Amino acid sequence: MREGDDFDAFYANTSRRMVGQVYAMVGSLTDAEDAVQEAYSRAWQRWSKIQQYGDPEGWVRTVAYRIAVSAWRKAANRLVAHRRHGVADDVPGTSADQLALAHALKQIPADQRRAIVLFHLVGLSVAEIAAETGAPAGTVKARLARGRKALAGHVSEFADDESTAGGREAQHA
Repeated sequence: MREGDDFDAFYANTSRRMVGQVYAMVGSLTDAEDAVQEAYSRAWQRWSKIQQYGDPEGWVRTVAYRIAVSAWRKAANRLVAHRRHGVADDVPGTSADQLALAHALKQIPADQRRAIVLFHLVGLSVAEIAAETGAPAGTVKARLARGRKALAGHVSEFADDESTAGGREAQHA
């Protein structure tokens, strides 16, 4: 029998019950699932020692509960700090243009979105984008052209850029 087989059997026999128990203790299924997953991960790393305990399931339950409570405390502390200090006065808000751009970018395919962001927002050249994405420079140029065309109906800047885009890409290549 493999060394991990004991742990696999332990996990299969106890994990559903464990999630239910921790969920009942913390009141959030998502938090319970996350905490139990982390607790089993820790148990697996120390399985040679934990399997010798009289109640390995109790160990996992205790660890999962502590993880869930710790996550809850961190979230509560962040909320208290936010209420106490609020948002800094010097932090600019998101402009309507930024929101419109973010929404428009969600409307185009991921490869085009990545090329547009790297070129227009980050300022990388076509060659740098090609190196970062692993795509040939011609593919990057095509993604930029298609992305601009797709964005043109959503963001006026890209409609204006269509006429000058070819020259900029040649300069940045």
